[in-house]
Amino acid sequence: MKHIALSVVIATSLATGVASAVVSKDLAYPADNVSAADVANQNYFVNHFYSFDNYGITKKGKEITALILRAQDSNPLTITLERYLNNKPKAAGVNAQDLAVFRSGKLRGTSMLITDFSDQSKSQSYEIFIPSIRKVRRFAEPARDDAWGGSDFTFGDVTLRKPKHESHELLGKEKFAGCLGIMKDVKRNKYTQNAKIEADCSSDGKEVYKLKSTAKDANWWYDNRISYIDTKNFSDYRTEYFKAGNHIKTIDRSWVSANLDDPRASYWGYWYGKTLTTGHETLAFIPSSSTKVNHKYKKRNLWSTSTLRKMPKKIK
Repeated sequence: MKHIALSVVIATSLATGVASAVVSKDLAYPADNVSAADVANQNYFVNHFYSFDNYGITKKGKEITALILRAQDSNPLTITLERYLNNKPKAAGVNAQDLAVFRSGKLRGTSMLITDFSDQSKSQSYEIFIPSIRKVRRFAEPARDDAWGGSDFTFGDVTLRKPKHESHELLGKEKFAGCLGIMKDVKRNKYTQNAKIEADCSSDGKEVYKLKSTAKDANWWYDNRISYIDTKNFSDYRTEYFKAGNHIKTIDRSWVSANLDDPRASYWGYWYGKTLTTGHETLAFIPSSSTKVNHKYKKRNLWSTSTLRKMPKKIK
């Protein structure tokens, strides 16, 4: 059961970023002359979708989010999922809720609800419905530096790292050069046969902050990382990780504007990560057609334990 739960958390975290109460959801768009801390906080705001009341990646026709893992010179493993983030929970003391539903692979039928509390001293709550036993189980929050089995990420990369875990330094501004990375020559299956998996070049030439973030924890898995963050919307296009002066990993993020009044209102098109020492790569590909922002769901109390127990085939 522990192995199943870990697999669920791994897969969910790769395609989600549940909010953590360290940066206010009311954080104002900054004026000129921002500091390194300002850039880090604004980027956190963007990655946790604080511009939205809710954000969903659903299934529309044959299009669904695909999580693709591939070791060097090997065929990829594909998992599909839906995800629903609530940044306006009704329950007192709750900062955000995140519901994930797995639709294919060994995790098919598994669902998970993550609850993030307003009290920063409280760990997140993980409730997981395990179809093999038809029960909901609770699990502890994972450690930030836990490596995720077959992926190229840690839990801190996309869910648990907060600006306070690092010291930040602005290295100036520059023009982002070239396209984002992408998994090439993907062996297609029924979940990816119609997906338009190609490199995003829209960031080429954009002005970015170059932010150096150094881990405060001693003997951390990386010493520092360099992030290239858009000076207008604060989305991070690329993060490069270094250990003992060596470039060990890169994560690229493709962003799509939600066309709202807040210039920070964007969502992910895809994540691509590669570990340079092994050649292993991971792609979380999210079709724009399946994305919902500030949607009014028909199901009452969608983000609840009862939803896990009675997971519908389709959420509207």
